[in-house]
Amino acid sequence: MGAACCTARHRAGYRSGNSHASGADMDLGRRATIIDVAREADVSIKTVSRVFNDAPNVTPKTRERVMKVATALHYHPNVVAQGLVGRRSYLLGLLYENPSPNYVVELQQGALDRLQGEKYRLVVLPVGQVSAIADKIVSLVRSAALDGVVLTPPASDHPVVLEQLKAARFPFVRIAPTRSPELGPRTLTDDVGAARMMTEYLISLGHKRIGMIKGDPSHPASEARLLGYSNALSAAGLKMRLDDIEQGMFNFESGLQAGARLLGRRDRPTAIFAQNDDMAAGAIMAAHDLGIDVPRDLSVAGFDDSAIAQIVWPRLTTIHQPVFDMARDATAMLVAMLEKKPHEDLIEHPVALVHRQSTGPAPTA
Repeated sequence: MGAACCTARHRAGYRSGNSHASGADMDLGRRATIIDVAREADVSIKTVSRVFNDAPNVTPKTRERVMKVATALHYHPNVVAQGLVGRRSYLLGLLYENPSPNYVVELQQGALDRLQGEKYRLVVLPVGQVSAIADKIVSLVRSAALDGVVLTPPASDHPVVLEQLKAARFPFVRIAPTRSPELGPRTLTDDVGAARMMTEYLISLGHKRIGMIKGDPSHPASEARLLGYSNALSAAGLKMRLDDIEQGMFNFESGLQAGARLLGRRDRPTAIFAQNDDMAAGAIMAAHDLGIDVPRDLSVAGFDDSAIAQIVWPRLTTIHQPVFDMARDATAMLVAMLEKKPHEDLIEHPVALVHRQSTGPAPTA
């Protein structure tokens, strides 16, 4: 008799909409279910499902009541179960090769920021070398059960990757591509213009010998930034010397080694422009190792404005590339594609030259 009364009171609590009473009756530690929400909100399970799937034919008043109850019960829909019903996983991939941890962190943070409050989740797909898996890209994204993928350089420009995804009709968006604008939505910056801007700034400080540390040659951005550097030198009547250009790989160690090669010469440059901040930080370390003062004897500039730009000493003059915003917007494009909503096919982000302590006037002879 007592048990029956308790059950009756429990059911009455659900019908009354008293979330405090029902929450107290629930077993501690038990996750709320869609059944709990339906009882508490006095609606059908199907109605709760419609609310969380943004389906039509639900009145604003009912939607508000269901969401209020779900919040009170700390209910979160099971994304996996939703995916089984709709044959979707609600998983989005972020594929990257870039060895710079600072760049990668900003990519992830931008994508995750856009997915806050969404049913989609992010799966990071680091690869050692895009070219090595280019012909297996569809198998990779399918085996990860992804609904779509965000491609970063160099995958965002790789012809085999793009052709295979296109042929498979697999949704993708691209960050910072430099080629094939017709192949899918993209977010980008003007790498050529940005590199020219930095080189012109160094020239304005009186530097006539400006070394460059290139990034990974498989990344098209490396050639684009070299072109901007070359254009600026040419416009100023300065000759681009091949021995002032050293190969790096977009990581600190390669910047350290390339910086040491540039600075170990008798006729070394008075400024070094590295194609990302990690390599610029390596060049500053090489200068320190050789007893060369930055910026009195040598100016060093980078590209990206990543976290390391403000950690290294002196703090790094660099090009601010809005990696976070580019990743966020690319993810937004992908979500809109999957939801069959309108979206932009191109978002071009402005860059800015950030002046810090690593650059100064060219030293006098």
